[in-house]
Amino acid sequence: MPVALKRVYDRPSLSDGKRVLVDRLWPRGLTKQAARLDRWLRDLAPSDELRRWFHERPQFFPAFRKLYLKELSTPERLKALEELYAVVNSSKKVTLVYASTNTERNNATVLKELLEGMRKPPSSSGPARAIPARIAARR
Repeated sequence: MPVALKRVYDRPSLSDGKRVLVDRLWPRGLTKQAARLDRWLRDLAPSDELRRWFHERPQFFPAFRKLYLKELSTPERLKALEELYAVVNSSKKVTLVYASTNTERNNATVLKELLEGMRKPPSSSGPARAIPARIAARR
């Protein structure tokens, strides 16, 4: 089951297979027709607070990853994750689509790692260092 990553602004192709948008916000300046998505799983996106924190501190990707995986273990996010697993299991190829300009370190890359291992996120983990207390306290 191949899983690919692609920016939503890159031209869709038939080789993408099922295209799943994994961002909470709709990409600016893009129509639904141009995006050619099969699914939009916005509940898989990181919280707005975590997304903003990481956007300002991309050097803390390991901390972002740890907190994002913890967010994915909440009941509402697990439901969306199960939907994604179902799409992957029923498709020959899936492309996770995202809007981030950072193509190597974003929430879609974390999701791809999960899918490649077909495992669920850890149920609990302590807050990572260098995380603002208000974010760590929510987790």
